[in-house]
Amino acid sequence: MPSPRTFVLVVAAGSGQRFGGELPKQYQLLAGKPMLRHSLETFAAHRGIAGTLVAIHPAQRDLYDAAASGIAKLLAPVQGGATRQGSVLNGLERLAADRPDYVLIHDAARPLIDAGTITRTIDALAHHPAILVAVPVVDTIKRGAGDRVGDTVDRRDLWRAQTPQGFHFQAILEAHRKVAGGELTDDAAVAEAAGIPVTFVMGSERNFKVTTQDDMERAEHMIGSQMEFRTGNGFDVHKITAGDGVTMCGVRIPCDMALEGHSDADVGLHAITDAILGAIGAKDIGAHFPPSDPKWRGAESWKFLDHAAKLVAERGGRVAHCDVTIICERPKVGPHRVAMVQRVAEILKISSDRVSVKATTTEKLGFTGRGEGIAAQATATVALPVSET
Repeated sequence: MPSPRTFVLVVAAGSGQRFGGELPKQYQLLAGKPMLRHSLETFAAHRGIAGTLVAIHPAQRDLYDAAASGIAKLLAPVQGGATRQGSVLNGLERLAADRPDYVLIHDAARPLIDAGTITRTIDALAHHPAILVAVPVVDTIKRGAGDRVGDTVDRRDLWRAQTPQGFHFQAILEAHRKVAGGELTDDAAVAEAAGIPVTFVMGSERNFKVTTQDDMERAEHMIGSQMEFRTGNGFDVHKITAGDGVTMCGVRIPCDMALEGHSDADVGLHAITDAILGAIGAKDIGAHFPPSDPKWRGAESWKFLDHAAKLVAERGGRVAHCDVTIICERPKVGPHRVAMVQRVAEILKISSDRVSVKATTTEKLGFTGRGEGIAAQATATVALPVSET
């Protein structure tokens, strides 16, 4: 009997105005990448998930495209509604064409969802029509009247709801259609209103909702405390030939020379790529893109760097920083340095302050000093989950 098809609907259409900052909170950087990307990568890596759909605000499409670039099993986003409930209904209507058996509905503001919670939710759906991920209340609860403390509330039956919340797809779609236009606080409440019994599964204290800047700092600390940092080095050389320009760190520099190579001979990106591959123990650039393979002839080197970054993401990690030094007498790198930094950061999907591009000469010594070639050396720092060891 085939396994049930499970899809994920991530709600990310809010403006996040209460959170503060220039960007909606789901697109603000958390440990070097947009908050939304954390949960999307976790769902993409889970074998039980057939696909993920994100409900977004249409004005935030560019932010979404940048945050979600390259993530596997991702459907084209759907437009969110005026309320969370409206966004969920829009997403469910869109997913209906894919005929899911189950759907997990998740809030983008919970970036630290883990594979174990996802698995427990899917497994429970084999026996129950609706699942609420939750953790028991452990603090003493007091009822208040103004600034006066009232009585103590019995906490034995109290739980804190989290997401994802899991459902048999057709049942929750019909339930949402019945209460369309309302403002119920979560999808379990929609199921309850439709008479669908909801069952608890244990969540995780890590799976908290990021609501304030303090929450963001807490999430940063949690990610950092469970990561190890590895460093890799890369080096590349290409011969100078006659031509009309070179490409370095993804930026085209017009000049009276070219670099000889099977691809576009971008020494900067090749060195950074090898540094990242070295940090994760994934051989070298030639093992992934053999010069003997004609399909890579003239290829743009940003594709190589993007591949290395994806390998890091597949391991649950991130590129924390890279530093590349271009070694040549000419062309001058200085006028193009800012553009190079921005291009490398764009490819790696990290902030530009995590990228360094420098240049030096060899004082007319050696093959670079004689103008026979250009070299680059790079160092990359990669953060990986401790479980990788």
